[in-house]
Amino acid sequence: MSEKIIDFEKLKKIGDEFKTVKILSEDGKLLKKNWEPELSDEELFKLFKQMVWSRVLDERSTKLNRQGRLGFYAPTAGEEASQIASNFVMDKKDFILPAYRDVPQLVLHGLPLYQAFLWSRGHVDGNKYPDNFPALPPQIIIGAQYVQAAGVALGFKLKGQKNVAYTYTGDGGTSQGDFYEGINFAGAFKAPAIFIVQNNGYAISVPRSEQTAANTLAQKAVAAGIPGVQVDGMDALAVYEVTKEVREYVLEGNGPVLIETLTYRYGPHTLSGDDPKRYRTKETDDLWRKKDPLVRMRKYLENKGIWTQEKEDNYVTEVQAQIKEAIDKVENMPKQKISEYLKNTFSETPAGTKQEIERFEAKEGK
Repeated sequence: MSEKIIDFEKLKKIGDEFKTVKILSEDGKLLKKNWEPELSDEELFKLFKQMVWSRVLDERSTKLNRQGRLGFYAPTAGEEASQIASNFVMDKKDFILPAYRDVPQLVLHGLPLYQAFLWSRGHVDGNKYPDNFPALPPQIIIGAQYVQAAGVALGFKLKGQKNVAYTYTGDGGTSQGDFYEGINFAGAFKAPAIFIVQNNGYAISVPRSEQTAANTLAQKAVAAGIPGVQVDGMDALAVYEVTKEVREYVLEGNGPVLIETLTYRYGPHTLSGDDPKRYRTKETDDLWRKKDPLVRMRKYLENKGIWTQEKEDNYVTEVQAQIKEAIDKVENMPKQKISEYLKNTFSETPAGTKQEIERFEAKEGK
């Protein structure tokens, strides 16, 4: 792209004049000719494949959960542009700190899929990452990953490493204290962090309008003295370009940036009892369905002659086979024992817990 779309210095100073960055219309056409990202046809093809992969993974994970073969799961359908296009920009040595809905990015960053399934099932091996894998397991505590990202980013700066720490939270995460502490700390030390807020409109069932009086979530960055950018989170090209410019800016030593992606989750908050029909209307769902990030990107690539339905059908079959292989591997692994759960609970096991471990080991046949 020849024309920059972000004025970082201006974004540090204004509070309520944020404009949503968009590149693609809902029918998959460029809004401005010179706003096409500098991505080759091969890169565009790869980006959309990852988005399709994520949608198939979501559909299959939902079924596996309902079959009792997968544990905790937070649906991702609708957020593919926000999640996948932002992650697509990152280097494999950048450090990702995901929230619990960000398993697709974690897998694309290098985590084996079967290990992500283990994490969902509560298996300790789902949290055992190699020392050279730059990531933490998905954070369950809302917003806590923002503080962690600030620390990781400061570590990069102190070591002179040209990499970023990037993290995600939802709109509800911006109402947590850790959110502000993280962006404030990173801003004060000009740490190379990218903070992504995936604004899907609801903190479980609480609408964004009832969480904050701020006109946008991006403008919350102003209080920490860092730039905030709002982007159409259903537009993969816009998310990609914004994240690309942000990463370049951060790596130049300018400090962190906050990105707010306007997106939507088509499913419930999690599959653990949430019913979105109780707080969302069919009209709202239908409106966002028309903005589907896969439909928009698919139309764009079809118009360029890069993508066809046949290619997609073949790839979906391939992904389904990969998922089956991963879940079969997980289901054939030895189940954890209660004594093992207890051993993994404390770094220094209390005396009473040691007795419990001995009692369970005796029952388990040791």
